[in-house]
Amino acid sequence: MKMKNKINHFLVASLIAVCIVCISVFALLTLYINRQNDETVSQLGNIYMSNMNDRIIKHFETMTEHRMTQLESLSETIPPEYVNDEDALNQWLVYNVQTRGFDSAAYCYDDGSLESLYGGGLTPSDPESFLDYMKKGEKRLAIGYNDDGEQVILTGVPLTSKIPGKEDCIALVGELPISYIADTLSLEEEDSLIYSFVIRADGGFVVRTSDAYRDNYFDRVENVYEDWKGKSRSDYIAELKEAIAANMDYSAIIQIEGERRHVYCSSLPNSVWYLVTLMPYGALNESVETLGTRSLLAALFSCAAILIVVLIVFFKYFSMNRAQMEELEEAKETAINASKSKSEFLSNMSHDIRTPMNAIMGMTAIATANMNNPQQVQNCLKKITLSSRHLLGLINDVLDMSKIESGKMTLNVERISLREVMDGIVSIVQPQIKAKHQHFHVSIYNIMSENIQCDGVRLNQVMLNLLSNAIKFTPEGGRIEVTLHEEVSPKGGDYVRIRIHVKDNGIGISEEFQAQIFESFSREDSKRVHRTEGTGLGMAITKYIVDAMGGEISVSSKQGVGTEFQVVLDFERAEETAEDMILPDWNMLVVDDDQQLCESTVASLKSIGIRAEWVLDGETAIRVVTEHHRIHNDYHIILLDWKLPDMDGIETARELRKQLGDDVPIILISAYDWTEIEEEARAAGINGFLMKPLFRSTLFYSLRTFIDNDKPLPVHEEDMPNFANRRILVAEDNELNWEIACELLQDLGLKLEWAENGQVCTDMFRKSEPGYYDAILMDIRMPIMNGYEATEAIRAMERSDASLPIIAMTADAFSEDIQRCLEHGMNAHIAKPIDVKDVGRVLKRYLED
Repeated sequence: MKMKNKINHFLVASLIAVCIVCISVFALLTLYINRQNDETVSQLGNIYMSNMNDRIIKHFETMTEHRMTQLESLSETIPPEYVNDEDALNQWLVYNVQTRGFDSAAYCYDDGSLESLYGGGLTPSDPESFLDYMKKGEKRLAIGYNDDGEQVILTGVPLTSKIPGKEDCIALVGELPISYIADTLSLEEEDSLIYSFVIRADGGFVVRTSDAYRDNYFDRVENVYEDWKGKSRSDYIAELKEAIAANMDYSAIIQIEGERRHVYCSSLPNSVWYLVTLMPYGALNESVETLGTRSLLAALFSCAAILIVVLIVFFKYFSMNRAQMEELEEAKETAINASKSKSEFLSNMSHDIRTPMNAIMGMTAIATANMNNPQQVQNCLKKITLSSRHLLGLINDVLDMSKIESGKMTLNVERISLREVMDGIVSIVQPQIKAKHQHFHVSIYNIMSENIQCDGVRLNQVMLNLLSNAIKFTPEGGRIEVTLHEEVSPKGGDYVRIRIHVKDNGIGISEEFQAQIFESFSREDSKRVHRTEGTGLGMAITKYIVDAMGGEISVSSKQGVGTEFQVVLDFERAEETAEDMILPDWNMLVVDDDQQLCESTVASLKSIGIRAEWVLDGETAIRVVTEHHRIHNDYHIILLDWKLPDMDGIETARELRKQLGDDVPIILISAYDWTEIEEEARAAGINGFLMKPLFRSTLFYSLRTFIDNDKPLPVHEEDMPNFANRRILVAEDNELNWEIACELLQDLGLKLEWAENGQVCTDMFRKSEPGYYDAILMDIRMPIMNGYEATEAIRAMERSDASLPIIAMTADAFSEDIQRCLEHGMNAHIAKPIDVKDVGRVLKRYLED
């Protein structure tokens, strides 16, 4: 009994000891994790606040430099005719300062006095310091007061040109309202996570938020901040003053009304001001606390597991196993949650790049599932090609972004087809429009010059930017319209003017934002657009491209009604292929609810020899067709729009078949994807499909397939050249790229030989007989000897064929890369990934006899 009691006491004592140890370990672990959480939050807050301050400071610097440059440019560009005419010069300065948005302006003399140029008088709050900067020739922002005693911003720039009668004038000073800084830097956004002040070194406010009613920030610290973790209000003030004096950033955790906040202070350029930014601690602490809670829960379960093990020793083995299973389930749930969070993060990245990728993958799957349907596979491959080109264009845009922002973007002008551009655009945006159930209408008017000289990638980018915005800001069921007009160009007969309209009935744009929509990083500050993704660069890039093309872009919009963008571009006409677009003297009917489209289509049909009439709805079409059938004067072909009012195109086709039978071809026209209605349309008696817009060539090449068998015409396709027995040397260091090039180019009849780098290419050419190679396809980035060096070496050889065509085939695809290739002796440039048609066209230019 004594031994049993002793054992029982020992077991009880052991159990209590284990429990105490577990509780102690858990308590210490809790304290440790909490401390780590605080340190982590402090580090994250410091990084976040530092980056946020840097962004605001850079924006402040850009804004102030812009304003100072506006004033500075006046002193550097005084017209010569005003140099000796003080009154005329003053009028010129007043006009230019007013147009730059300054409320008033004044001359600053070397004795510190300010003479008003226009507006009220101005007085610096610290005249000696302001004068000192002006004498040193430094641009500076300062606080001052106007005649009404209101605090304003003084923008001072030294004068570089002497003003007649004012030889002792040293600077030009402009006035801006204090609110200009807060509005420009968006320091008082209602939904912002953080809020900021701008203060002077003495703590006086330059810009304050609405809840800061004291005149001095240090007074606010003294009255609002709370003593926390051994730091008093005086300590915070002393630390902040010390950081300001040393011109260093300041970061600290403070407490206001029981809530912890992170404060960060940095100096602002072009001034003696400081940006103080505060962020509620809880906003950043929430995520870290969630992680800490999970860690504590894991620790709690670990301690519980230890207790369970002890209890199992005393009681049951099964309980321990059950606890372990529960722990594993918790770990699994944690892993699933972590994976889900990662997936959600990735799903929100790069929407513009996903769109063509989705089209490529989707069309590949559709093509695979329809291998026995050549027409479906061909349709899918066409859309895959278009989406691939768009994706390549996006990648080029990303790589070219720095050039656009620095103003160094160049255009690669080439012959393009407006029809191919618009077909590609329509195919790319169709899935997005279908997903939002929007009504899409695209039409052309009087487009007679389809082939033009233009940078096709940039034109695509302009159209897609405008359409993406329209789709994004138009609600489900909304309407989007795209129209193209051809006009006479003021540049002369060799040019054509194309006017592009993109119109929607979306949420619209405020009048205030319309004035700055084409500025970089501009987004309307409205609750209506807060949930819409965007960097604010799209319209700025579009404007830059249109300007680079020598065109114009404008916007008209009304909130709640919709928006319309208009682009006007003058293009050089490209040489047309020598082919007569003439069809038999058919009688046709065009059915569409857009009268202007009907008139334009009838005009295009007339230009290719067809007599056509038009009606605006299905009921009228049935009545007109029935009347013609009654008098035995049937139409040869009927073009029927899918989206018609009241009675749509498919329903109209069913009624027409009841009247006509199967003799008259009915062709459906639409800007929507044909595949989603093909089965129903075929069943209704529709013979084919034409995608809008209806270019003249689209009508000709589609309608001529209906010519009687005794007058056959071949379907118009671009013939692939055949280079039988032509030998090409391919310099390519990547074996996979060589394999792709070999496989694709052999279809042109070429005999290909491979050189692994520039040195091998040079040696193979040197050892060959003159005339052995007909051309060289040269990669640029290769080991041992690059493409530039190899080209120069070949051109320097004393051989009769040293001038053979050398064509760059490289992924260096910017305009300056193309120019550099030509400067090093190459004849042309082909960008990777290679397009067989492009290679064929280029080789045909140099290899045809």
